[in-house]
Amino acid sequence: MDIGQILNTTIDLFFNIVLVLIFGRIILSWLPQYRYHPIAEFIYGITEPLLAPFQRFIPPMGQIDISPMVAIIALAILQYILKFIVATVFNLPLE
Repeated sequence: MDIGQILNTTIDLFFNIVLVLIFGRIILSWLPQYRYHPIAEFIYGITEPLLAPFQRFIPPMGQIDISPMVAIIALAILQYILKFIVATVFNLPLE
């Protein structure tokens, strides 16, 4: 396994972990009684810096906060760009 493949795997792993954390936060937003559970505080602490910029520009529509969906789309685009750069630099096929 060369450095390009390791970078691609690392990028995928990082973005998959972030995606799981954002989905965890979405589920926790439906269960406010668990907001102060240590695991919930960990998830909120990790995802808040990622979602805060989107929440400033996209206000909730009633009780529905669509900023996590927009953040997921933005992160997917960023992941694709990073993988494209790695594929270009290391002459790898784009996955």
